[in-house]
Amino acid sequence: MYSNIYDSTEKGINGIAGLEGYYRQVYPEFYEDNQGLIQQAINSLQEAYAASVFPEQKSDWTSHVSNIGHQNSPGCFRCHDGKHLNEEEEAIRLECNLCHSIPVVSDQSDFVANIEISRGPEPESHLDPNWIVLHRELFDNTCQNCHTTDNPGGSDNSSFCSNTACHGNVYTYAGFDAPRLRELLQSQIPPPPEPEVPPGERAPTFNNSIGAILENRCGACHNLDGPKGLNVTTYTDLMLGSESGPVVIPGDAENSLLIQIQSGETPHFSQFSQEEFNIVLSWIDNGAPEE
Repeated sequence: MYSNIYDSTEKGINGIAGLEGYYRQVYPEFYEDNQGLIQQAINSLQEAYAASVFPEQKSDWTSHVSNIGHQNSPGCFRCHDGKHLNEEEEAIRLECNLCHSIPVVSDQSDFVANIEISRGPEPESHLDPNWIVLHRELFDNTCQNCHTTDNPGGSDNSSFCSNTACHGNVYTYAGFDAPRLRELLQSQIPPPPEPEVPPGERAPTFNNSIGAILENRCGACHNLDGPKGLNVTTYTDLMLGSESGPVVIPGDAENSLLIQIQSGETPHFSQFSQEEFNIVLSWIDNGAPEE
């Protein structure tokens, strides 16, 4: 609804300029000490008025519906709805953390809510623009590298993946429940890598299993330019260790930094499964062979 009181832009600009006389008359002491600030405010208001009010067209900032938000109207979801695709069938990203930090909801006994933040490189699947629409279709144990995952898809706030901030809402305008779209996009999401686990009768070596486990769990960070100089993607680099010293001591898993970090009280950014941990432990105690 158009609500401007001036019938021309010139009159509106002049009306705003009248603020100087108002301050001079009503607040003379403030005016005397702050003439520069008052003029600066008047200039800013005049610029904003000229850019947003058009009396001749009977249009101003009240004339059109605000598209900010997405709960009470389509808002941002007019485009970021997961259903607008380009010629390559890539969606305009429907991803909450483009604008928000995702909260881990606290209960009534907590004073502060935790906020889930990025703690490292995103897996390949997350780089797909359609990821958020399809993430529940490809949930697997590698999600535990970054997120707590109890009761995935639930809303009891027992983990990041059972978060009422996400799953407790009805997103009327977004394409989370577009089954035909999911069929179309499913092939675009790469499956997570599965480490090769050797059969029980084969002793683990770096080449037949350990390398794949480390690549899957640790390689996203600890590669050629990894933190503290640790690169786990080749046997030679792994055995060179890091700035903190050796991470694998052949024949001595208990004192190997890799095992100490994975078995510490504070979870590491990426955790082995129990099966993977046992395989790596056995490999180190057996001399950490390459082949």
